[in-house]
Amino acid sequence: MILNDTLIRLRNGEATIGAWLGLGSPYAAALMARMGFDWLVVDTEHSPFSYDAMAQSVMAILPTGTTPLVRVPWNDPVWIKLALDTGALGIVVPMVMNGEEARRAAEAARFPPRGVRSVGAWLGPSLHGEDYLTTINDQVMVVVQIEHIAAVERADEICSAEGVDVVFIGPNDLAASMGLLGTEFRENTAWEEAIQTVLSAAQRAGRPVGMMCLSIEEALQRRAQGFRFLAVASDARYVQQTAREILRQWNA
Repeated sequence: MILNDTLIRLRNGEATIGAWLGLGSPYAAALMARMGFDWLVVDTEHSPFSYDAMAQSVMAILPTGTTPLVRVPWNDPVWIKLALDTGALGIVVPMVMNGEEARRAAEAARFPPRGVRSVGAWLGPSLHGEDYLTTINDQVMVVVQIEHIAAVERADEICSAEGVDVVFIGPNDLAASMGLLGTEFRENTAWEEAIQTVLSAAQRAGRPVGMMCLSIEEALQRRAQGFRFLAVASDARYVQQTAREILRQWNA
């Protein structure tokens, strides 16, 4: 079984860095996996990934030592099963609103008796080894997203739900739920208070907490605050930013 190095590091109290894959391309996944990130998220919620491209991306990431995770489109056991059957070492579940939803996500990610995941995977054992079915329950990482102000109010029950490994803040949807869409919400005091509420709840529950950052400067700031699972933008944003800077200098 290929061990989940990110989960091991988080359990040891370390901070980790990752990024989102949003281009829908296994080629981009292969390139990103060789950059040295601790983990990468294949995003099937807001990106044009087909199932084949998702599976190919996971397979491209696995041999590099970077942990492949899949963000599923919704908290649905069918999507969770399909994502994990690619051999991914974890899932990211969007818009989790309460402790019961968090617990159900964790159960869907694990085989009985710890969960309800259907046993029929063949790609996982092929990629990881014959001990996959008996070992993956301890290696799979369940990341639940708090990204609505109503979920912030239930942060303690979400963070303490059985089977949850990481709590991840979705800053954009959180801002939208607070009526801040289209504003400089990262400078908004109420939004920052919501972020800190989740951080405190996760620390009380002994769970690592993360969030999406726009820059390495923001990630370093959040790491200093106690965040340990930090994403810095995405492959799509890196392409956009680099191209924009090249053209800015060319046209200066």
